[in-house]
Amino acid sequence: MPFVSAAELGVILLSLKVALWSVVVSLPLAIAAAHMLARHDFPGKSLLDAVVHLPLVLPPVVVGYFLLILFGRQGPLGVWLESWFGVVVAFRWTGAALACAVMGFPLMVRAIRLSMEAIDPKLEAAAETLGAGPLGVFATITLPLALPGIITGTLLSFARSLGEFGATITFVSNIPGETETLPLAIYALTQVPGGDAQALRLCVISIILSLAALLVSEALVRRAGRRVLGYDAVGRG
Repeated sequence: MPFVSAAELGVILLSLKVALWSVVVSLPLAIAAAHMLARHDFPGKSLLDAVVHLPLVLPPVVVGYFLLILFGRQGPLGVWLESWFGVVVAFRWTGAALACAVMGFPLMVRAIRLSMEAIDPKLEAAAETLGAGPLGVFATITLPLALPGIITGTLLSFARSLGEFGATITFVSNIPGETETLPLAIYALTQVPGGDAQALRLCVISIILSLAALLVSEALVRRAGRRVLGYDAVGRG
């Protein structure tokens, strides 16, 4: 008897797809937000910082409810996406990815921002004196040196997406084969008689996937850290 059934395998693959797309979509925005908060002073910076971290302190159900209002079939952004691009996110797996992206966004931004703030500004200034423009400095100095934070933030957000429940079930409901990710499947199994064994298997799988993401993050960060140290030594030399 296989460890997981075909239905459970579908739940696992859907969860991985949702988590993957959530970080793919949010990573460019997280890098931009982190760079803005780490390297620029402007009116409303504290407010932007608070808004970015709001999903960490709000109940996930509240986040899911506002996503439903904004991106539902009758919501202003939902109507715009459907009419202009033919994209529907409410009660679809794409909506689950959006909910996960929003909930994991603060973790990603925070890790990247801390990494950027640790970069010596003199290295960026040196690149500017050699003729590099703002984009050139960002691409050749800031991004490579911030790589450990980018890796950490991405994989933390990925692991957070694997465990996202409240915002997802509020925004896209629990539809088998479409939006039923691991947490939603576990919850559904705990509500039916005889579902404990299956729920326990999915819990174990969820733990394994989350641990794997954290271990991969640690290994990649160590490797990127060694490269950054070498890069920094060359720059100082």
